[in-house]
Amino acid sequence: MPRLDVPVRPAPSWPAALRLLLGEAACDLWPDVLPGRLEGLQVSGVTLQPDGAATVRYTAAVTRPDGRETREVLTATTGRIPDGARTVEAVVDGEPRTVGLWRWPHDPALPALVWAASPSRVATRLAELGLTTGPVGLRMRSYRPGRRAVLEATTDPGRLFLKVVRPAALPRMVKRHAVLDGAVPAPPLLATTDDGVLVLSGLPGTPMRALITGDGHGLPDAAELDRVLESLPEAAVGVATVGRRMPGDALARVADHAAVLGMVAEELRPRLEALTAVLAAADGGEHPAVPVHGDFYESQLLVDGGRVVGLLDVDTAGRGHRIDDWANLLAHLALLELILPASATAARYRRELEEHLVRRWPAEQLRPRVAAALVGLATGPFRVQQARWPEGTAARLALAEGWAGLGAERSAR
Repeated sequence: MPRLDVPVRPAPSWPAALRLLLGEAACDLWPDVLPGRLEGLQVSGVTLQPDGAATVRYTAAVTRPDGRETREVLTATTGRIPDGARTVEAVVDGEPRTVGLWRWPHDPALPALVWAASPSRVATRLAELGLTTGPVGLRMRSYRPGRRAVLEATTDPGRLFLKVVRPAALPRMVKRHAVLDGAVPAPPLLATTDDGVLVLSGLPGTPMRALITGDGHGLPDAAELDRVLESLPEAAVGVATVGRRMPGDALARVADHAAVLGMVAEELRPRLEALTAVLAAADGGEHPAVPVHGDFYESQLLVDGGRVVGLLDVDTAGRGHRIDDWANLLAHLALLELILPASATAARYRRELEEHLVRRWPAEQLRPRVAAALVGLATGPFRVQQARWPEGTAARLALAEGWAGLGAERSAR
């Protein structure tokens, strides 16, 4: 019988979707999807929505009919099931539940992924686009089932990145890249395909995170980071839609993140309730709506000699509040202080930037935003299914409490 490898077995209080997809019954969903016999499933990622819907990614061990053993990447979802997904019916708590299933690279929401995950087919397509000839090495950099995938193609001329998205999202992303071109150092858009692929050029520079994990030599100062953010053009973002959350507004999302955490960490619910109440009452202040990156932190930045030469993942750009971009960066640096084996550089850099920022905005407006971003980051250990993720979640929550002025005795700062 195939077995499921999961760090923590679902509790009876967890949402029905999680008890199904993270329980042994998950092994019974796949006979009509797999090209062979399932030997075992390992959970590699979970996305849980505030309404209890869930998407789970697995790595599967499969024995093919010819006896070969292969590894497959599988996805099961009870959320919005894309057209074309295989569906099965399961019963949880006496109620029927529809589950959508697919295996990599046959993601029904990302039709281009079938060819974009094949080195030979990518080589052919890049040649047709006039970008390169010859063989291509391919590496998956990220995959969010039903949302997007990024693959790195190694070619003779250099690195290219294939961002695979839903076809309906392509025109908006093309327009955003067009208006950002020349204003900020975003990756140049070289080509697109109608089925949802953007081909982006690789950029020079060192990932800022690599500098933070080292001695910090060459890190950009606050003025340089300001320069990049202030270069975001008005045309890139348009006008915010009334009633929609602004990009990067962690305070607006903190209740959803707390709800997700409370579903899987029942013992943290009282602390989450206290924290969300404090953040809801925080002084937000009056801030102009300006172009923002929307997910500004160290992994989005490439640096050369203290200058930012690459700004990645500009899909999140929109109209928001500059303080939120900065709060998100501070939250990530504070988290690095917590999780890095050698965190002196992260701590020093965070203090340097924070000293700059509290001269620009009152601490009572900045710190709650950092705390709210940290609540979002506290979902990370569960989302990637870390070993001992409950302990990691509690530590991140304590960090958020410290920034919010709560539970100082529990703060990991």
